[in-house]
Amino acid sequence: MPRDVVAQASRPAAAGLPRAAPEGAHVWLHATCVQIGGVGVVLLGPSGVGKSDLALRLIDAGALLVADDQLRVEATPTGLLGRPAETLAGLLEVRGLGILRLPYCRVSPLGLVVELDAAKPAPRLPEPSTYPILGTELRRLRLDPRQASAAAKVRLALCAERIV
Repeated sequence: MPRDVVAQASRPAAAGLPRAAPEGAHVWLHATCVQIGGVGVVLLGPSGVGKSDLALRLIDAGALLVADDQLRVEATPTGLLGRPAETLAGLLEVRGLGILRLPYCRVSPLGLVVELDAAKPAPRLPEPSTYPILGTELRRLRLDPRQASAAAKVRLALCAERIV
């Protein structure tokens, strides 16, 4: 699953959009990232929306932490890679417990962006969409992180065949 998911999800932007960034180009995102089956999942949203909490639920189900709060995304010839900030590597803020040290992945190919929005419900049958980073389009999923099924939806977005 990992290689073909990344290959499908991480491709240069379509015509009329910015070209893929040169190798070595990078950007810092206020985001959390976990790795599931060898694929990095970027969790985006405003402070307090539940990025770290969703990451914790995914980690509890077998994912590996890549970064919490600060994610470095860099362009390579094969796609985008995510890395933690050195000072925050292996650290996850868990509300009610504090900042905890966890096993983590130093670098992960990125394959999915999850935009978290607790205020706006996701459409029942959303159109496929992408999220541009450094001129590369990653598959995008929008969801409410407070839903009990949020972690399962992230895992399904990586591996299930979409019918409609």
